[in-house]
Amino acid sequence: MANIKSSKKAIKVIAKKTENNHELKARVKNCIRNCDKAIESGNKEEAQNILKDVQKYIDKAFAKGLIKRNTADRQKSRLTQKVKGMN
Repeated sequence: MANIKSSKKAIKVIAKKTENNHELKARVKNCIRNCDKAIESGNKEEAQNILKDVQKYIDKAFAKGLIKRNTADRQKSRLTQKVKGMN
């Protein structure tokens, strides 16, 4: 445990940022799963709506540095192809 007041505050700030980052990463993963489920069920409108949210959260995660550019682009591209490939 830190003894200096600024170090104690830094620990709290880091913990809060870590929690927010984990929350955003989990939200991205859950949205991707939900989009895959909508694609499997054949619900194109729902898949398109979820795809918009997925792209928004992936872009946010990239902007914060949680995922790399190529990873973000790959995930968005694959999901978009799946949705467009629906009947």
